Amino acid sequence: MGKSIIQLVDELPADNITVKVLKALDYLAPGEWNNLVGFDNTIKAVTGETDPKVIQRLRDRAVALYFDPKKGYEAAVTVYQTIDKADAAMGAAAMANKIGEKISFLSFLGNITPKADVTQTIDLLLKIAVEIIAFCKLNGIPQPNPQQFAAALANNYQDAALMRMVALVCIDGLLPLGPDFLSKIQTIISGTDTNTVAQNPVFSAVSSSLPGNSTADKFGFITQAFSSVQGWMNGLVAKTGLTPQSIFNSIGKFIQVADDNLDFVAAFLDQTTNYYEHTGIQTVARRVILDAYDAVKAEMQQEGVTSSSSSSASGTSETGSYAVGQTVEVWDGEDEDWYQATIQKVKAKEYYVHYVGYGSSDDEWVDEDDVRSRDLATTDDNGYAVGQKVKVWDDDEEEWYSAIIKEIRRNQYYIHYIGYDESDDEWVDNDDIS
Repeated sequence: MGKSIIQLVDELPADNITVKVLKALDYLAPGEWNNLVGFDNTIKAVTGETDPKVIQRLRDRAVALYFDPKKGYEAAVTVYQTIDKADAAMGAAAMANKIGEKISFLSFLGNITPKADVTQTIDLLLKIAVEIIAFCKLNGIPQPNPQQFAAALANNYQDAALMRMVALVCIDGLLPLGPDFLSKIQTIISGTDTNTVAQNPVFSAVSSSLPGNSTADKFGFITQAFSSVQGWMNGLVAKTGLTPQSIFNSIGKFIQVADDNLDFVAAFLDQTTNYYEHTGIQTVARRVILDAYDAVKAEMQQEGVTSSSSSSASGTSETGSYAVGQTVEVWDGEDEDWYQATIQKVKAKEYYVHYVGYGSSDDEWVDEDDVRSRDLATTDDNGYAVGQKVKVWDDDEEEWYSAIIKEIRRNQYYIHYIGYDESDDEWVDNDDIS
């Protein structure tokens, strides 16, 4: 038996080259990915649970579900790990090829390593195929289905799964193959025979997971997989204005790359990063935890047990704590407005937040006084609700104060100032709150 999902998540690095590269690319999928590490931390982020007894039940159930072959969780992680290990080896070969090109007396290396574009194309195609296989395993789809995957990618992919596909376009598409990588891949596919595919080490590593009885069948599936996502890839590039140079520039803000030859950089990243395995484990962990949570909640309802953290997990208590991974609103005193953010770290009454739609450079620590929940069942015409935290303007002090709405009457709000006596409660107009 291999490592449990708890071991895998607990061993994920908080910071290394893989994490730095993903952070460099997170502006392309703002707010979708933060580097959740530690299994208990992931449970809290995904479910909002903080009760130690519930967390332990979730841990136990998650391990059992992960090793259940009917669920496909362990199988999905295995294909993610396999493709990254083989990819690292091919990255080393590609590095040798590039070194041979740059240094004349090492030019013989070019004769013993594959042609870069063909190798990189097969590598990218296999990663797409592996993603489809993992997706189908996680969703109980008996056979790998590119069409179902393409529909999910276009409409439902999020979090680490979306970050993985964005990184695929950047690291395995644009950087090594150039801005016309999609048309180049089509040309290479049409000119590649099955013998070339069969001799590819990455193909050999994942071949047993690919559908089909022959190399030709498996290559047919791979090309079908690419066709199913080509439109999504093209749309991502068009929407974001991505170029190889813009990717290089962004990565350069997080890690120092001595060589500005882009396909050399791509080979270096193939050799030194394992973003498929890293985000793949995070994707599977989230799915396992949600599966376990449904089962544990059902058991607790039958037993008549209530989680002590259920009220805070629901996000309805404005003065309670907030959990890692929770989406909140953060007050900006300069702009005098609330901004949507995701909590990444918690320290006492302070929260390290990532602002949705902004880059990592804007991440910061904020006080709990400037954080509020976004979960509101109903609101009035002005967007306010009883129990909601707001900021109230004081003309005399020329300052904003935090308060909770206790009652609403048309455009007036009876508020209680947080940290003050009830004797200070008062009615204020809509124009005085935010």
